Amino acid sequence: MAENDAAPTVKEIPGSYGVPFVSSIRDRLDFYYFQGPDKYFQARVDRYHSTVVRLNVPPGPFMASDPRVIAVLDAKSFPVLFDVSKVEKKNVFTGTYMPSTSLTGGYRVCSYLDPSEPSHAKVKQFLFDVLASRKDAVIPAFRSNFAALFQTMESQLASAGKSDFNKLNDNTSFDFLGEAYFGVRPSSTELGGTGPTKSTKWLFLQLCPLMTLGLPKILEELLLHTFPLPSLIAKSDYKALYKYFSDAAGSALDSVEKLGLSREEACHNLLFATVFNSYGGMKVLLPGILGWLAKADESLHARLAKEIRAAVAGEGGKVTLNAVEKMELTRSVVYEALRIDPPVKYQYGKAKQDLVIESHDAAYQVKKGEMIFGYQPLATRDPKVFDKAEQFIGDRFLGDEGKKLIKYVVWSNGPETETPSVANKQCPGKELVVLVGRLLVVEFFLRYDTFTADVGTILLGSQVTVTSLTKSSSSSTTNL
Repeated sequence: MAENDAAPTVKEIPGSYGVPFVSSIRDRLDFYYFQGPDKYFQARVDRYHSTVVRLNVPPGPFMASDPRVIAVLDAKSFPVLFDVSKVEKKNVFTGTYMPSTSLTGGYRVCSYLDPSEPSHAKVKQFLFDVLASRKDAVIPAFRSNFAALFQTMESQLASAGKSDFNKLNDNTSFDFLGEAYFGVRPSSTELGGTGPTKSTKWLFLQLCPLMTLGLPKILEELLLHTFPLPSLIAKSDYKALYKYFSDAAGSALDSVEKLGLSREEACHNLLFATVFNSYGGMKVLLPGILGWLAKADESLHARLAKEIRAAVAGEGGKVTLNAVEKMELTRSVVYEALRIDPPVKYQYGKAKQDLVIESHDAAYQVKKGEMIFGYQPLATRDPKVFDKAEQFIGDRFLGDEGKKLIKYVVWSNGPETETPSVANKQCPGKELVVLVGRLLVVEFFLRYDTFTADVGTILLGSQVTVTSLTKSSSSSTTNL
């Protein structure tokens, strides 16, 4: 899309916050119950004929002291949230509210730090070091853990006619991450099989202000959206998780003093990065990918199977990083899943100074200290950037024109074409996440030609129940 070279006229930002307290409560009800997030934001874009608009975001009173934001809801205005020279990212990871630090050992972990804070570079470098030291373990750990998942899935289909992928993925992903990052499956330690349940409880206490559970509205409003639930609920769970990380990551933690971190702070950060960022992400991303593939035409399944099996055969029947890098359609499918339904939907930043935000159609003045908010699904489904933006098109990112669109995939708190560093807020595990998404597709279509599934919605993602599998008829799929 060609942009006008002339500087647009700076306008007042349209929209309204309404009556203090009362309007934010009304808007919260619209967001959760009467409209839902997509319609909530789109309705205000339509009302004000602008993709930059003033509005209230949940959870509002009394959870958050100030629900007022400037929403950026298109692909052009959204990237201001990645520019840490313009926006401050201190304590805005979960938005207008911040969970108690008693849930993270009393520390403000890396996700809540602005890059200008001294601890940010130290902690993020530590996370980079852990990832780099274990890069060769990722593919073997994924293959061994997910091979067991697929065997269980086949057994469940044979006995019950269906298999809950989300439940299997929750348990498998937790073990995979422990083995990939530290060489120790959590299920083989004192945690046993309780890790996923303990982690989910801990995650829930932090994310419940942004959830609905289908309970009566008055109960949800009082229990989830008005006051924070006490961290004491997950205290013993967090203590058990911390012990696993302290033991399993011992060698990594032994080196943190050279970075100027205490072992305790590093361990709390490692737990958060692994459980909240990585595990929480896999709980949403992998069912999302499989759900979109279930809805896709069988011809896409056939193309994926052909590409994947040929690349693996070219490596002597082994799944290697070199083989995965050759699978362009597989990469495009994962990018498309990350585009159409990003696992992290909300981004925030507070203006560090007066600045101007440009949308496709206008420019708007933002004052220092104002909170800027982005609802990523509207930005990554921007019809001025993406043709048929509401459709899942698996090969969208193939070819020269497709590659030009990759920069608009921004799930990682930055463009897919850029690299995480200690100076920015882009996800340190960005490359790992995309690799894991591709490995799911690879392992699946090495085994199966096609499949069917029922796809629904739960909490923050998709619920996928596999109802049939057609095993691979190819004789070239070896070393499974």
